[in-house]
Amino acid sequence: MDLSEFEKDNSGSCRLVSAIPAACRSEECSLGIDEAGRGPVLGPMVYGTCFCPLSKQQQLEELKVADSKTLTEKEREKLFAKLDEAKDFIGWALQVLSPNVISTSMQQRTKYNLNALSHDAAIGLIQYTLDSGVRVKEVYVDTVGPAEKYEAKLKERFPGLEVTVRPKADSLFPIVSAASICAKVARDHAVQSWKFVEDLGDVNLDYGSGYPNDPKTKDWLENNVDPVFGYPQFVRFSWSTAQTILDSRAVPVHWDDEDEDGNKKDMPSVLSYFQRKTEDPKVQPHRFFTERKLVSLVNL
Repeated sequence: MDLSEFEKDNSGSCRLVSAIPAACRSEECSLGIDEAGRGPVLGPMVYGTCFCPLSKQQQLEELKVADSKTLTEKEREKLFAKLDEAKDFIGWALQVLSPNVISTSMQQRTKYNLNALSHDAAIGLIQYTLDSGVRVKEVYVDTVGPAEKYEAKLKERFPGLEVTVRPKADSLFPIVSAASICAKVARDHAVQSWKFVEDLGDVNLDYGSGYPNDPKTKDWLENNVDPVFGYPQFVRFSWSTAQTILDSRAVPVHWDDEDEDGNKKDMPSVLSYFQRKTEDPKVQPHRFFTERKLVSLVNL
């Protein structure tokens, strides 16, 4: 799998796509969506979609696709090669979300959690497929959060599609299994060939699976934290695993607008400048204002 487009700037988000089969533009299709790398503290999260004509479902099943988590890395590579070779009736697209995008999204002032980020990635892939001329009829999605709410959200966004959201959809629907394989292979490649933009010197690259409960990952996080700069962008610094180490090993930061307990100091609201004065001010306003009957208002 060619990740060169993502590797040009692995601090952002990138979409990788296959060619669109002609059959997918002329026949009604099913589309599946799944992700890889939701839980790890290291590396990107990848959302994947696969689509193929309804008339080709049997051929898809004959490829013996399965939930990527039940397969070895070698098996996933072989199956992805088969999916990629079936260019006449199978297409795929990937949305690669870097650790930096995930962390900065989750820690921005306006709440944007991982579920919302995941939903938007899935919606973006469905919209891309439709915009590419694929005649999507059925959509199958592995759930993120309550399946009923997610399904209702997608049906509202895409009222012309038959949407099914289920837990463990990657083990129920072959088209979702295919999407799962594409996403997992892309994430594996991204993690294994990660290019650090930071000058880390002779850093140990044996960081394990990237999951918080992996002893190798824990050791790598403990040994590669900088007391001032924290972690490279390979790490999701919004994860509690990384945050705990930063709190104990890195230099603390105190913001001027917070008190010792981390609470914001009492500061007047901007709205206070628009409130009507209930008492006569000690200093009378200039006659320019009184002659024109200009006063302060509560609301504009």
